[in-house]
Amino acid sequence: MFFWSLCATSLLGDSRVYSEGAIPDDRRLQPLKDLNGHFPFEVPKTLRAWEKRAEELRRRVLVATGLWPLPERTPLNAVIHGKVAREGFTVEKVYFESMPGFYVTGLLFRPEKGEGRHPAVLSPHGHGGRLQDHGEEKIKQHIEAGAERFEGSGRFPKMARCAQLARMGCVAFLFDMIGYADSRQLSYELAHRFAEQRPEADEPDRWGLYSTQAELRLQSVMGLQTWNAIRALDFLQSLSDVDPQRIGVTGGSGGGTQTILLGAIDSRPVTAFPQGMVSTSMQGGCTCENTALLRIGTGNVELAGMFAPRPQAMTAADDWTIDMMKDGFPELKKLYQLYGAKDAVDCRDLTRFPHNYNYVTRSVMYEWFNKHLKLGLAEPIVEEDFEPLTLEEHAVWGEDHPMPEGGVEFEYTLTKAWAAASDKQLAALEPQDAESAAAYRETVGGALETLIGRTVPNKKEIVQEPVRQSDEGSVLLSYGKVRLSDRGEELPVVVLLPKERQKNDFVLWIHGEGKEALLESEDGALAAPVRALLEAHRPVVLADVFGQGEFAAGGGEKMRRNRTVENPREFAGYTYGYNDTLFAQRVHDILTVIGAMVPDAGSISVVGTDGAGPWVAAACAVAGEAVARVAVDTRGFRFRNLEDYRDENFLPGATKYGDLPAMLALMAPRPLWLAGEEATPDLVRRVYAAVGAESQISLAAGKEAEVSAMVGWLTEPFEEQNEGADTPDEDAPAPSVEE
Repeated sequence: MFFWSLCATSLLGDSRVYSEGAIPDDRRLQPLKDLNGHFPFEVPKTLRAWEKRAEELRRRVLVATGLWPLPERTPLNAVIHGKVAREGFTVEKVYFESMPGFYVTGLLFRPEKGEGRHPAVLSPHGHGGRLQDHGEEKIKQHIEAGAERFEGSGRFPKMARCAQLARMGCVAFLFDMIGYADSRQLSYELAHRFAEQRPEADEPDRWGLYSTQAELRLQSVMGLQTWNAIRALDFLQSLSDVDPQRIGVTGGSGGGTQTILLGAIDSRPVTAFPQGMVSTSMQGGCTCENTALLRIGTGNVELAGMFAPRPQAMTAADDWTIDMMKDGFPELKKLYQLYGAKDAVDCRDLTRFPHNYNYVTRSVMYEWFNKHLKLGLAEPIVEEDFEPLTLEEHAVWGEDHPMPEGGVEFEYTLTKAWAAASDKQLAALEPQDAESAAAYRETVGGALETLIGRTVPNKKEIVQEPVRQSDEGSVLLSYGKVRLSDRGEELPVVVLLPKERQKNDFVLWIHGEGKEALLESEDGALAAPVRALLEAHRPVVLADVFGQGEFAAGGGEKMRRNRTVENPREFAGYTYGYNDTLFAQRVHDILTVIGAMVPDAGSISVVGTDGAGPWVAAACAVAGEAVARVAVDTRGFRFRNLEDYRDENFLPGATKYGDLPAMLALMAPRPLWLAGEEATPDLVRRVYAAVGAESQISLAAGKEAEVSAMVGWLTEPFEEQNEGADTPDEDAPAPSVEE
């Protein structure tokens, strides 16, 4: 059973659960995690459990990269030109539009001989660019160390692997990362060296990447590069000489990160070789390898595991992958064993070399692809030298193929068009009836679950610890702690339980300034609306959620800004790619308290006021049937009006998925009391109408009457608000604490 005994309606004295100066024993108060943390992979015990986890992760990757749901695949309008020949292969220049006006550039390597369809390899190059040149002196050092074989091709390792793959009979596409070589519509400095927040544009519909507005719409360089990779697969599959059933992917370093992500969300590659980034250690240091939400509760090894049971391989080097042979690779083997495919994953110990995709590593890759792309070549496969391409031979843009528009104005145009396309796509999902409402919840509700990162936890995961209690005549007062033990989270809760009650219809009230604002008014008595609920025989639950009240030593205060990791570059992804935002953490606590109440309460109503309205809206949107009715004072809040990613109410992706109105709409058909709005938001009204529940919305009119009107609404018989709903047994025993 859930609750404890509770309080009087007069003077309450100390409203704290913890002793003076003490704070909750909560893991979230520890230093934040960053990209240099430890990211172990714990393999689920069963294949069924893994596949459920993999689906959650797949949605996380898609949401984090701004690709949930996948955007429309607009025409590529691909252009291939400038063919040059080398011994055993040819090279052509390529450009196409991954989205209207935004171009992907690269080089297409094809076998010199052979007819029919060939296997293909997509090759994201990683940092250094496709034209990376070790230089004369450094290549000699590499040769002496056994890392390279030739001075010529070895100087250009990115092109060397594609040249050899073409000689082996593959069509290989080496495409540019944003900001490198011919991909210059967005600059290298922006994509890979962003450091300081730029001034916001002077108009509300103009914003650049890395801005608060871009983060609220999940627009990132990593997302653009991931979409470019998906469209690059589309391009390869469109070629008449490519076998669409035999496509592999390989990239090193930053290209290894892209290989991991592409393999996690796209089923078309049949084999992969993500080099240099499958690690439980450093997860990728560049802004292009990070984005909000991506690695919260996960890491590169687990993300690479999403490729299973398709065959993939990699190597360990003397870098952040140095421990892979004992921490990471054994877990991947264990995962593949769940599929009965333990030999379909491999990691070679090449820790004698530093971070690389050198000749030795490439040889491992060639043999892997020879086997799994079914090339049928005799082994060992020996990479041969080739004559490097001249500037004229490899430059995609020229007089006959002029470089497209780029720069800051193009960036604004791109982010605006990207947002408009997403808005149109999501608007088309707005429900017209109960059936389409389910699809809307799956897409938008599913996205919100990822943004928040939780639903209501199972009560078995929750520990309740009473601290003190007293009998105040008509009301019982209890102070206690609610702990989500497996996550190391804890919060103080106070329960007020009237002895004379007809039903166990509980009201969970979250106040923007914490529980003390409702426990003690200026005269030291309970706040009037809480007294009114108790007089109407409604039990009331109050809590301090993360960062407010007793979470601040001395109590009564709350965090006003998000914490950020110690990184000199002001990029939201470095913090919120690994840690939940303050907003999400507060929603987690509300969900934890709801989980503690289920199923002991006959019904649960949740109230959010005085700044807590958005937190409650988000919590109840993902809580589903655990919550019977919701009362929210929004104060007119909208995520799109935030100006700083460090704001306490910042939530990446919130604007993309319909802002606060979408959270409210996802509550349909549950009764909703709404204040702080001049009118019911159109989206809320339309979604409620689609499921025949428009009458379940109660809009408060007039500031003075709002709180009293809400209390009156909460104390109405529940069955009158939600006719046909299950009602609790009037003779149900009083809930008590679960020891």
